[in-house]
Amino acid sequence: MPLLSADRPLNEVHDAMLLDLDGVVYIGPRAVPAAPEAVGKARAAGARVAFVTNNAGRTPARIAEHLTEIGVSAAPEDVVTSAEAAARLIGERYPRGSEVLVVGDTALRQAVRRMGLRPVSVDSASVVAVVQGYARTLSRDLLDQGALAVRRGAFYVASNADATAPSAWGITPGNGSFVRVIAHATGVEPVIAGKPMLPLHREGILRTGARNPLIVGDRLDTDIEGATAHGAAGLLVLSGVTTPLEALAAPEHQRPRYLAWDLSGMNQTHPAVVREGNRTRCNGWTVTVADGAPRLEGSGERLDGLRALCAAVWENGSVDPAGAAAREALTVLGW
Repeated sequence: MPLLSADRPLNEVHDAMLLDLDGVVYIGPRAVPAAPEAVGKARAAGARVAFVTNNAGRTPARIAEHLTEIGVSAAPEDVVTSAEAAARLIGERYPRGSEVLVVGDTALRQAVRRMGLRPVSVDSASVVAVVQGYARTLSRDLLDQGALAVRRGAFYVASNADATAPSAWGITPGNGSFVRVIAHATGVEPVIAGKPMLPLHREGILRTGARNPLIVGDRLDTDIEGATAHGAAGLLVLSGVTTPLEALAAPEHQRPRYLAWDLSGMNQTHPAVVREGNRTRCNGWTVTVADGAPRLEGSGERLDGLRALCAAVWENGSVDPAGAAAREALTVLGW
């Protein structure tokens, strides 16, 4: 998928901004410096904003409170979690009042209840579905009950399949790791609600009424892959986990349509990337590909150089995006 240009700010091109949180709006307890102003500016331009997160362990109210604390105005209804997307998957399939066994925390139980379903903790013949989400204090008893219900034939949904989760101690097992316990014990794979699968972004689109959303994130394998799956435009920001080298090496289904340093990119125009034979240009930068090796020359905004380099590598199958020549080109840009 090629990078796109925009001669108008993206907040005018797209009617809604579906924003990932960690690495995009905040990093831990602190806002990404550009985020508060960027969100306010997008709203002032008329774009609707929703905060879309794979986190099923915190309620929308708590997330909205945290956002407000760091200077990003948000109400609970502005926050879309994978818990809510998972609950909707079940609510669309079974009648109100149906019993759902919740293998997760309070936030997941509340999402199930808001969907008109009845959360329970013990398997019985009346349990129609099992929903599993991240919880730091997840017990063996709940895993046992979930496995019993799934083995009995209950519909199995997981809020997300993230293998790891950040913690105060470092990287620890995430919901996807605990999902493997029930899946391995029963031989049943869950339906995944979170990114990059469709349900979570679909929930964000329903919430905002978007016709042409912009999906903004810092991860290729969740945010941008999710955008591609929806046929929506994805804006990759470099304020979080993805490095320029990883962007360069992105497989086709994880390539963004726009690149930006941070969330301010949703309020900016984006320059054209022009290909002429074996040369690819973006403003003051030119990439020439010869014998499968890209060479970057020029000056100006570093991000334009990365745009030209990504376009050249993505459109030329002979280039090794992780090879020495590509790495050398990145060093020209200071990476």
